[in-house]
Amino acid sequence: METPVRMILCGKDAQLAKLDVTATVAAAVGLMNVRNIGSVLAFEGGRLVGILTERDVLVRVVGARRDATQLLVRDVMTADPLVVAPTTTVGEALALMTARRHRHLPVVEDEEVLGMISQGDLTRWIIRDQERALTDLTDYIHHAG
Repeated sequence: METPVRMILCGKDAQLAKLDVTATVAAAVGLMNVRNIGSVLAFEGGRLVGILTERDVLVRVVGARRDATQLLVRDVMTADPLVVAPTTTVGEALALMTARRHRHLPVVEDEEVLGMISQGDLTRWIIRDQERALTDLTDYIHHAG
């Protein structure tokens, strides 16, 4: 839980799912479907300004019966997304996600987006970490006796 999220990024696809805010919501959904992901980052002039999530699409497009081919990402994205530094620990990131009910967090350093972590990424990391600890303890017990 004390591992920095930078370590999680090392094992992930480095290619960020991002679009300009002037892309259509339909294009964003197409990208999410092709990449099998739940969100895309929204950029304007090379700067992160928002995130478009599956929930944004469900609530602000589908639920409102709006046309995704006519709406722009900027019209329905979550602006000024919560971000974390690469030094943020897995535990801190998970606590933030839980408290704020977010499933995705961009990892940003000096205004550069280094990657994106999800609740699934954090959960997988914690499970692997626990499995390693159990293996180490089991090995210790077997070799100590």
